[in-house]
Amino acid sequence: MKLRTAAGSELELDKKQIDDFKAQIRGGVVTPADAEYEEARSVWNAAIDRRPALIVRCLGTPDVIAAVKFARQHRASLSIRGGGHNIAGLAVCDGGVMLDMSRARGVWVDPAARVARAQPGCLLGDVDRETQLHGLAAPLGFVSNTGIAGLTLGGGFGYLTRRFGWTCDGVRSMDVVTADGRHLRASKDEHPDLYWALRGGGGNFGVVTSFEYELHAVGPEILGGAIAWPAEHAPRVLEQFRKIMSDAPPELTCVAALRKAPPAPWLSSSIHGKDMVAVFVCYTGPIDEGQRLLAPLKALGSTVGDIVQKRTYVSQQSLLDATQPKGRRYYWKSEYLRGHDPELLSAAAEHASRAVSPHSAILVFPLDGPLNRRAQTDSPVGNRDAKSLVNITASWEKAADDAANIEWARATWRDLRRFSTGGTYVNILTEEEGDDRIRAAYGANYDRLAAIKAEWDPDNVFHVNKNVRPKPSRG
Repeated sequence: MKLRTAAGSELELDKKQIDDFKAQIRGGVVTPADAEYEEARSVWNAAIDRRPALIVRCLGTPDVIAAVKFARQHRASLSIRGGGHNIAGLAVCDGGVMLDMSRARGVWVDPAARVARAQPGCLLGDVDRETQLHGLAAPLGFVSNTGIAGLTLGGGFGYLTRRFGWTCDGVRSMDVVTADGRHLRASKDEHPDLYWALRGGGGNFGVVTSFEYELHAVGPEILGGAIAWPAEHAPRVLEQFRKIMSDAPPELTCVAALRKAPPAPWLSSSIHGKDMVAVFVCYTGPIDEGQRLLAPLKALGSTVGDIVQKRTYVSQQSLLDATQPKGRRYYWKSEYLRGHDPELLSAAAEHASRAVSPHSAILVFPLDGPLNRRAQTDSPVGNRDAKSLVNITASWEKAADDAANIEWARATWRDLRRFSTGGTYVNILTEEEGDDRIRAAYGANYDRLAAIKAEWDPDNVFHVNKNVRPKPSRG
């Protein structure tokens, strides 16, 4: 078997070397000769088509340690799969070793201490379902099929960010396998430099085998859902969105969405396939107060769908799932914003009307709150000046349409970038975005990350990621 090295060369391994490695892995190893290989290598974004030489299905930490040591010994490319939901397809490498954590999905909740410990293969929905049994939640993302590992290691934001900050802000500790095969815990008191780097520095520093999250009292019932209008009403809807979010309490998050209406049952059939503007709503305070705050939106009239109601927080967390199914082709661009500039919202609506695919959208996510009150250096994710984020999400079905859809996203980004803080979200960087964009994501924190990378992974074993370049070793 040929194994691709990190340097791009190929190394021939004999059958005994492969068999000896397989014998160490309790979860099993999948190769291109196995029937399950095609499914095992596939990820959410169908535009990603890479073929690892070995897929290591990890059931526990010993499997992870064995895989890391094997990859290091042979200088093989090593990718790490949690949920497989990353836009750049960082879960899978060509010709190397793919470490598949997707079967490690245990969640343990301590309601008295208000903490949860979760394994790295967990999806957001796994954690939400367990924590909501106790009326508790961690500030995770917007799509329940997203993996917690990639989300957390890149920062993470969702409906609760305006109350509690980035996802990584609430991580108390992480168990991690380092590049030299050690298994240790990183926290404020144990290996604090590594703990700092893992809270936003991506997969550069090790394989996290367990996350410990702080939990907050949320739900189980909240006020949530979505309201939609025909696109001609976008100016007044977006202005009302801007006004509501300008002084909204932290319990309220409204996400503006501009796209063609899908054939969803909650939308009037008269709008299907036509341009629309929608606002997705989540209010985690008293229901009556939430209804009062949202009354100006409802008063706009002319809606083609309104499902804002008392619902479970778990159902709210899956509200956007259908817009991002596995198997479509995706290309995204994002920028952090200083706020909801009326000119930005107007330009976003104009660009959305030019989308090539009916599945594409432009989304504006409010972020302001606790994350702004921490120092830029509190965690590497930084961007503590961000008030919101715009995400341009090209989504389509056929490879023949790649060029047109990617160019729509890029053209939209080139125009909307004038409203940026200068920062970007590392979890939404696409495959071709390199060092300049990684530096934009980390800002002044990049040099400290590079120094920690040089200490913990001087040989860059963990490089199939948005890579922070380790400083050269002395001598």
